[in-house]
Amino acid sequence: MGTRSVSLWKSIDRITVLLFVILMVCGWFSICGASYDYGERDFFDFSTRAGKQFVWIICSFGVGFILLMLEDRFYDTFAYLIYFAMILLLILTIFIAPDVKGSRSWIPLGPISLQPAEFAKFTTALALAKFMNNYSFSLRKWKDTAICAGIFMLPMILIILQKETGTALVYLTFFLVLYREGMPGGILFCGICAVIYFVVGTRFRPEMFEGTVTSIGEFSVLLIILLFSAVMVSIYTRNREETRRMIVLILAGALITYIVSEFIYLFDMAWVLIGMSILLTLYLLFRALSMRSYQYLLIALFTVGSVGFLFSSEYVFDEILEPHQQIRIKVVLGMEEDLAGAGYNVNQSKIAIGSGGLNGKGFLNGTQTKLKYVPEQDTDFIFCTIGEEQGFIGSTFVLLLFLALILRLVVLSERQNSVFGRVYGYSVVSIFLFHIFINIGMVLGLTPVIGIPLPFFSYGGSSLWGFTILLFVFLRIDAGQRERF
Repeated sequence: MGTRSVSLWKSIDRITVLLFVILMVCGWFSICGASYDYGERDFFDFSTRAGKQFVWIICSFGVGFILLMLEDRFYDTFAYLIYFAMILLLILTIFIAPDVKGSRSWIPLGPISLQPAEFAKFTTALALAKFMNNYSFSLRKWKDTAICAGIFMLPMILIILQKETGTALVYLTFFLVLYREGMPGGILFCGICAVIYFVVGTRFRPEMFEGTVTSIGEFSVLLIILLFSAVMVSIYTRNREETRRMIVLILAGALITYIVSEFIYLFDMAWVLIGMSILLTLYLLFRALSMRSYQYLLIALFTVGSVGFLFSSEYVFDEILEPHQQIRIKVVLGMEEDLAGAGYNVNQSKIAIGSGGLNGKGFLNGTQTKLKYVPEQDTDFIFCTIGEEQGFIGSTFVLLLFLALILRLVVLSERQNSVFGRVYGYSVVSIFLFHIFINIGMVLGLTPVIGIPLPFFSYGGSSLWGFTILLFVFLRIDAGQRERF
């Protein structure tokens, strides 16, 4: 046992552990600053947020130690069992969790509450890594790809049913893992297109072309769909002459439609572009059948799917999303300002960060945060405390720490000799990237406020333990590989 322990500690990546410790320390001091009230400096008092977080941090080190003591093969062997146990817990949570701020995701356990959704991330990563490690696995098989999607979509759906939309969106990052393992770039391209359609369509849908009854958003997205379809013909069939003709016809049709609607007869121009989309789809299907070309069929499906996504996303935005979720998206897209409502948090956060200047106001000297102008300032908006107290220099230091951690995890993932280790490693990277990018983005007003924590900084035991488990399971898998090789 002693020899094994020495071998284990030699194999653990010390750089990652050091970054973990530094981030934990910086995170605790940030929570001290965010939750501090004038005259109260007992940060180890367990009745304060800082004191409670200190306990969570000590427990996290204990959890990390236990995870390192387990055999690395344990995670591979019991990956499915751990995953299905968590799925059952997520289902149970929907029915037994009390309503907390509109969501049912917290299970009370005496004086504390735990959020299973935070722990489901690592169990999903384990199950995905286990399945993709099968000898016969291939992302070129639609069945395997569908099962992979099902592995992370199932917990995502269950978390949505708990009304934790922000946490559920994290699971979409697993598509990045599939892309790393050979998923066709076309699927990633479709995802990027969906974002473009939603942003452009939502942002400009209420606006009309001057003197017409046509929505700029709908017209623009339909034109983008037609042009993307034409360009895909060039990419997948190498028929550039056909692509040129298609682009000329599309642009000419759009221009003629605009001129007729503007100067001759007023009508909704979007209907003409929908008709052009139908004609393009029929043409692509004809080419697919006449040339027996699988590529033309896929492009036709892309065109139909894109138009369908445009109008279904409008329905989801108008009928499915809650009013407060709609307003948050509108604020980010610049459709509404709402400084007293949905935009209040972001506006106060920007003021706090801006007031920090270059060097910051110093530890415990922030006025915006001390006077509680920023709601959720020790959880989702913890970064504004860093910006106010430590300024641009301190904020940059924190971002560099996160960058160093991400890059180190990428290095560790790439050096794995097994698909299991590599897939799990990139799952960890993707989850951390999403949390960091979205959390800091929403604090700066660049992304919608969806309520996800900043790793190791935001107050809360569930998120802190969740990130610790994610990281230390990977460290143990990496250490086990180095022990053997």
